[in-house]
Amino acid sequence: MRDSLRTHLERDVLAWWSRHGADDELGGVRTCFTNRGQLRTTEKYTWSQGRWAWTSALVAEELDAGRLEGDRDLWRRRALRTADFLAEHAFLPDGRTAFLLSARGEPVADAQGELATSVFADLFAVLGLAGALRLTEPSTDGDREHGTGTPAATRGPAAGWLAQAERTLHGAADSLRRRTARSEPYPVPRGFGDLAGPMTLLHVAAELHRATGSDLAAEVMSEARAVLLGGDDAFLGTEVWWEHRPDAAADHDTLLARHVTPGHLLELLWMLVHVGDQHPQLAVAESTLTVLALRALETGWDQAEGGLLRYVDRGTGAAPAGRELGTPYEALVHRTWDTKLWWVHAETLYATALLARRTGSPEIARWAEQVREYTMATFPDPDGQEWIQIRSRDGSPLDEVVALPVKDPMHIARSLLLLNALEAGGES
Repeated sequence: MRDSLRTHLERDVLAWWSRHGADDELGGVRTCFTNRGQLRTTEKYTWSQGRWAWTSALVAEELDAGRLEGDRDLWRRRALRTADFLAEHAFLPDGRTAFLLSARGEPVADAQGELATSVFADLFAVLGLAGALRLTEPSTDGDREHGTGTPAATRGPAAGWLAQAERTLHGAADSLRRRTARSEPYPVPRGFGDLAGPMTLLHVAAELHRATGSDLAAEVMSEARAVLLGGDDAFLGTEVWWEHRPDAAADHDTLLARHVTPGHLLELLWMLVHVGDQHPQLAVAESTLTVLALRALETGWDQAEGGLLRYVDRGTGAAPAGRELGTPYEALVHRTWDTKLWWVHAETLYATALLARRTGSPEIARWAEQVREYTMATFPDPDGQEWIQIRSRDGSPLDEVVALPVKDPMHIARSLLLLNALEAGGES
């Protein structure tokens, strides 16, 4: 089974992005494809560029480890060139990033003349720099600075990447803490906190710390973990799961408070496992991981058509319901709740396989088989052209924008790379 997974990863997924997406001349990746793979524009979303840099770095590492076949130097160059592209073009004077760039890197304003419209674009740009920093060569005076855990390479040209990454990470963490962060294309309504903020902070900070030993990244990671699981007002616990946590108890009856995103929770669970591997003091109990994973799977699985629904009501597992406040996000939930999406299933594919091994849960192991069977039968393009990423409830292709108008370059490749490493005995 692993051989077929690896073949699909190499020949269908990575090969497609090499042929169609990678911009090896200018740096970065072209992602503005339709669901059927037709290029609409060469503009570049910073969100996707950061994801591409990090994913390219992981590909290079997996090639170096012998778990894939291909050109390690090519993927290394892609990671570093994309980091250069981001460092040169994406970051604004205040540390935030331009949400959209031209093919050559000129910032593109939105209809209101704004450049920086998403804290997630900021964080994914940091993630891209973190990936590239893992590949920088150590200087001749030793692999690491004495007593700091920081790669010596960060004292050279890559030091600018680290300084920028720390500045932007600090700004993003502060804006999320103060509720001033903009978060297109998922604006958070006033009076609510969202799981995606601390979740993305946790992962990005953990990756920056893994690459550089940054003390600031370690602090941000620990704070994000506390917000997620740290107490009575946390997002997660054995008895609680918020996608949008209301500040006031009076809003518990709203659609925002009642809806959940099963794929988000499952993606977060594998991230928490990785963080715990690197930082045992932050590890989550296997019993908690098991409860949360089974809750996400049982609540989100579509009993009629198979697969995981994008959004569901936490109590019923059906269409999200509750008092509405008239926000754009609620309209998105109503419009796309029953779609079957690439990222949900790719992340669940890896999460269930990892959690089955770590927890020893036979229930999760059965879910892992069920998820794998559905995902691999539904999403890969029948002509070997990566995945048709957006599907309707019955699994048929759906030519509709559900977030950014892009073909995502990270979730599928990342999950398949991690799953391939897991099955080869090389867990990250």
